[in-house]
Amino acid sequence: MIEQKDSSSIPPSATADKSGVWGGRLTQYSHGAGCGCKIAPKILDEILKSNITLPDNDKLLVGNSSKDDAAVYDLGNGMALISTTDFFMPIVDDAFDFGRIAAANSISDVYAMGGKPLLAIAILGWPVEKLPVEVAQKVIEGGRTICAEAGIPLAGGHSIDSPEPIFGLAVTGIVPKENLKRNNTAQEGDHLFLTKPLGVGILSTAMKRGLLKEEHLPLMIEQMTTLNKIGEELGKIKGVTAMTDVTGFGLLGHLIEMAEGSGLSAEIYYDKIPVAAGVKEYIAQRIFPDATTRNWSSYSDKVKFEKGVNVMEAFTLLPDPQTNGGLLVSVREEAMDEVKNVLGQEIVPIGRIMASNEKIVWAK
Repeated sequence: MIEQKDSSSIPPSATADKSGVWGGRLTQYSHGAGCGCKIAPKILDEILKSNITLPDNDKLLVGNSSKDDAAVYDLGNGMALISTTDFFMPIVDDAFDFGRIAAANSISDVYAMGGKPLLAIAILGWPVEKLPVEVAQKVIEGGRTICAEAGIPLAGGHSIDSPEPIFGLAVTGIVPKENLKRNNTAQEGDHLFLTKPLGVGILSTAMKRGLLKEEHLPLMIEQMTTLNKIGEELGKIKGVTAMTDVTGFGLLGHLIEMAEGSGLSAEIYYDKIPVAAGVKEYIAQRIFPDATTRNWSSYSDKVKFEKGVNVMEAFTLLPDPQTNGGLLVSVREEAMDEVKNVLGQEIVPIGRIMASNEKIVWAK
């Protein structure tokens, strides 16, 4: 257990007020926010380069050879084990909500593989000389709440004293091998669906700058704390050929991973993409996270905007880093009705997988 430091060593902005309620802002202690903390795709590719040759493991169904959401290991009985981890710095100021958001985002990787989570362990970094330990306790409690909602225990974890607050989970899940969904198995002609609207990176940036309207905060929190449980149901549908969750690389980045990994290209119908309430008014004010620019710099050469698309708006929206974003789902024509029965009849495709050409993604 981390011992509480004497209050004289804690900056005034980090102490509790007279009522015992902490009065600071968590986001002021982090240089990034949520999945916007992720290292840009181009830089990550450099980091992951290796000259080390490891022996093949025929039980490892998904590993570093692809850019998928989690590692998957064949248990040999028709079932596979899913293992994943995710953590980041605060995206909101409320400690309990930060814990909920980070936990929901971590568990999402299991759902994105079509799996069922089994248990989680916590990852906590805390600047113990800057922030009260009571605030860290609220972060953990938020994580426990989401784990309970997912029907799994928060069974342990590891903590360190770090310069910035960090929280996340390592999650273990399970999936029948026949239900396993990957992000690089899309097929030409598939329809693309997105289960949550875009824009939480923009909303969180507006909040950090003190410009977020009061009515948009609960909508942002609700989206980031809503579990992607629907992924387990989608995993049971054979006509769902590929699936991933949209997080720090934005819709464009994760769609590029899906299409390029499948040896194909994709087109997106820009006016069909769901957008969270208020996002476009913040775009008009040129409010967006730094990670948007880093994302765009990493893959702009693979994207083409056709006439009729508002390029300045699309540049801000499509690479926007999402935290616990929706599932991006690639679906065969014959499975459309079955998928709509799960997602809702009102949902419409946002694009389609097509034959490979000179660009990976075409926005029209």
